[in-house]
Amino acid sequence: MRLGEMTRTSSPSDDGGTPMPTPRASAAADVAASVPSAVAGYLRHLEVERRMARNTLEAYQRDLRRLDAFAASLKRSLTRLTRADLEAFVRESMAGGLAPTSTARLVAAVRSFYRYLCVTGALGENPAEDLQAPRALLALPHFLSLAEVDALLGAPDVSHARGLRDRALIEVLYATGLRVSELVGLRLTDVHVDQGYVQCMGKGGKARLVPLGDEAAGWVRQYVSDGRPSLARRAPSSWLFVNARAGRLSRNGFWKLLKAYGRQAGVRGRLSPHVLRHSFATHLLERGADLRAIQAMLGHADLSTTQIYTHVIEARLRQVYDTFHPRR
Repeated sequence: MRLGEMTRTSSPSDDGGTPMPTPRASAAADVAASVPSAVAGYLRHLEVERRMARNTLEAYQRDLRRLDAFAASLKRSLTRLTRADLEAFVRESMAGGLAPTSTARLVAAVRSFYRYLCVTGALGENPAEDLQAPRALLALPHFLSLAEVDALLGAPDVSHARGLRDRALIEVLYATGLRVSELVGLRLTDVHVDQGYVQCMGKGGKARLVPLGDEAAGWVRQYVSDGRPSLARRAPSSWLFVNARAGRLSRNGFWKLLKAYGRQAGVRGRLSPHVLRHSFATHLLERGADLRAIQAMLGHADLSTTQIYTHVIEARLRQVYDTFHPRR
């Protein structure tokens, strides 16, 4: 869903509920009164001109509020902060327990904000140019082994409609590496099982095509034929994956059922839709897939975002070397 459109509030249901649309002002307008005017203008720029996804916009908003509080603690405005101040801000955020991925996003938000101030003429020099989070901070993405993926895929009971839906959901997620919002946002017309691809709407309203393997296509076909009709019998729906009330399956609903299947399958460690996305990319790369192709399938705007998976492979090679080389 793009910013400025309808937002949704969830109603209770057995597997996540069908969100009911309610009117709401834009995300940038929501915070205009609670942040400096420069930040409010920047958020409007992200919303209107760059069409940034609402979740990302809200995350940037939180990051810049944190930066504004930091500037206030120094008794300075945001435009008077120096490079040393910004580096201290990043260190302070890390020391406060901010997760590695959240710190990387915070740094990106700060860089983008100050670049915007320079472009608009509000600032002469950019104190955040090339600002980076320490490399030691960057955590490798967690992913599942092939055995864990097989166990997870086999967990749903496909003898009934919900089990068929859940098997198709997990198959499609692992086969395509979609974001969870992209997955639950698929419509019947977005999945072309005979041609072997799905079309999804990614961040910033950018559409992309992602290949769909034969196994996942087969489960989608079976779900649409044998499972979906009973789930959608209460009302017509254009969504591919529906809940028990014939509405769109929510992100939280899918998150909960995936965790339940993970426990059932004996998957150790944390499990989320994003872990399956990481597994998709890592397993492709391990088998020689081109990094640029993986970037296109994941919908990453920048190749550097995708390159973190090369570090996963390097870590795996080092582990194998340390385990098996006789003169390590």
